[in-house]
Amino acid sequence: MTWTERDKALHRDIKTPDFMTSFNVVSAVVPPAEAMNHHPDIEFGWGYARIKLTTHDAGGVTEKDRKLAELIDEALKPLGL
Repeated sequence: MTWTERDKALHRDIKTPDFMTSFNVVSAVVPPAEAMNHHPDIEFGWGYARIKLTTHDAGGVTEKDRKLAELIDEALKPLGL
């Protein structure tokens, strides 16, 4: 559950054991992102998922990004991440 702030964004890099777990990470992020109408940039593949949160119109990290990061952390708990 480690988020880092750099380049005007919050980042979380997640190592996973396989492609399906990476896909499940992405799937878990969708409901809270949709609920907040705040959509992260996500990259994923075999063994990894990368999530980036920023509020483009504000030019960086806002409280909205921090709240979504918390909700994402909660959503990933059932995956053991």
